[in-house]
Amino acid sequence: MKLMDFVRRGLNATCKTVGFDAPLSVVEAQYSFPCSARMRAIRLTLMATAALVSLGTLAGCGSAVTLNTNNSLVFQISPNPVAFGSVAVGQSSSLKITLTNETLSPVTISQISVSGQSFTITSQSTLPVTIASGGVYSMTAQFAPTSVGDSAGQITVTSDAASSPTTSVALTGTGSATTPPVTGLACSSTSLTGAATDACTVTVSTAAPSGGAAVSLSSNNSAVTVPSSVTVAAGSTTATFTATATAVSTAQTATLTATAGGASATLALQLNTAAALLNANATSIAFGDVTVGSSSTQTLTLTSAGSGAVTVNSVTLTGVGYSISGSTFPATLNPGQTATVSVAFAPTAAGASTGALTVNSTSQTGSASTIALSGTGVNVAVALNWEAPASSSDPATGYNVYRATSGNSTYSRLNSGAATGTTYTDTAIQAGTTYVYYVTSVDSAGNESVPSNTASAVVP
Repeated sequence: MKLMDFVRRGLNATCKTVGFDAPLSVVEAQYSFPCSARMRAIRLTLMATAALVSLGTLAGCGSAVTLNTNNSLVFQISPNPVAFGSVAVGQSSSLKITLTNETLSPVTISQISVSGQSFTITSQSTLPVTIASGGVYSMTAQFAPTSVGDSAGQITVTSDAASSPTTSVALTGTGSATTPPVTGLACSSTSLTGAATDACTVTVSTAAPSGGAAVSLSSNNSAVTVPSSVTVAAGSTTATFTATATAVSTAQTATLTATAGGASATLALQLNTAAALLNANATSIAFGDVTVGSSSTQTLTLTSAGSGAVTVNSVTLTGVGYSISGSTFPATLNPGQTATVSVAFAPTAAGASTGALTVNSTSQTGSASTIALSGTGVNVAVALNWEAPASSSDPATGYNVYRATSGNSTYSRLNSGAATGTTYTDTAIQAGTTYVYYVTSVDSAGNESVPSNTASAVVP
């Protein structure tokens, strides 16, 4: 027998024993002993290789298997730990778990148990089950919290592996407050005109949990704004919010949406164009007779009577003796709002006077409206008359007239010379004043009698 053939046969036999097919050229190059010595060397070399096989990667005879470095774990578990995170109470979350057999031999799983509240295994094979070397076993774990708070648990795998008969994986999860689903959305009005606000209510299916339930809100039209969310108070099923609409130039629709607990409710709001209207409480103002030197005032009220805002740009005045005060312009009046203009007539001379008040606005009834003004200035006098003494041993040849303002005890003589008649007209008066008068008689020698009774006159 040739030496080369003998070496090859001996090497192949050893390969079948240890599962290793060493390259023949390496042995030939490494050893150059006689036949019997070489065979012993080859066997020793192969035995050393077999002793190291558990620490490396086997190739050649059989498939490749990667061993755990400490050669102690039976299963590689992924993921580990298994973290479900936050899950709403009453809901559930599932995760797939894989176990890989990292040993060189098949492993039989005899039992899989779960500990910890709210944790279960929902999908697994009927046990016992055998996992080949390098094989994978899968199962599904579920977390279904029944209360708010953190939960912890563990899955324990029992097998016939000699090095590690039990393997475990930690389970964690947090039960969060359940948000009940939205069941309704309503507003006090579904048709809005111009700039307006709308009171709205959102409803959830059951009473909100401790801490309340947040409901998300949105509008698909920028002409209507709503809060980003509203909170249903603990123990309640409703919450209110305000939808605010701006004036639009064309009729359109806005859809509001409320979302919570995986459900949504919608509501359509019709947006109408606003009409700007301005009303005045009078089309004319008549002052009547006004004493020259005095003043009379009346009020003109302007009201926004449409469905939209109206702007009063200006109020102008014509006519002698007239003036205005009060609100300043331009001014924008929302529906129902008012502005007042005080109009005064103060004649400086007797006679009729006319004027006009022109209101310029954005009212749809016309950009300008005119209010007619009229009044008459009159001169006012106090006419006095008295009776002459019926009998006197000293006849009266004339009379003196005295005047004081009401509340003043000092009287002044009005006439420069004695009046010969029994009448007198006082024209030197002021409007809005009350005067008190008395008269004395005078004889031919200039002697003056005691005062008569007093008389009062109110000048408007």
